Amino acid sequence: MAKYECRLRGDFDRLLSSVENGIISGSVSASLEDQSTYTDNGVKCAVRVFERYSILGGNRVSLNITLIGNNDSLFLSAITSGGSRAMFFKLNTLGEESFLDKLIDIVENFKNTSSGN
Repeated sequence: MAKYECRLRGDFDRLLSSVENGIISGSVSASLEDQSTYTDNGVKCAVRVFERYSILGGNRVSLNITLIGNNDSLFLSAITSGGSRAMFFKLNTLGEESFLDKLIDIVENFKNTSSGN
């Protein structure tokens, strides 16, 4: 399992769209498996579950993203899983880490382009 969390500033919907489009276009086998979006008193929460095939691990890995926004204050949490074929412990997490690295690139690009906001 690999995990990435960060606080940032910017437009919730723009970041969510960037993440969705970037993950799907970043891999031929990537898919959005399910999603949930909730808003209450101006606070937004989006959960997205992506999956893709990992050539390195020879299996599928998942990327679960939770994005919370209150005005332009954002918090993103991402956790990967499924990157090993071992029965009792993880031997190969390269597929998970690679999937997470794609998300980190998207978020860093968002931070760099939103710095003027």
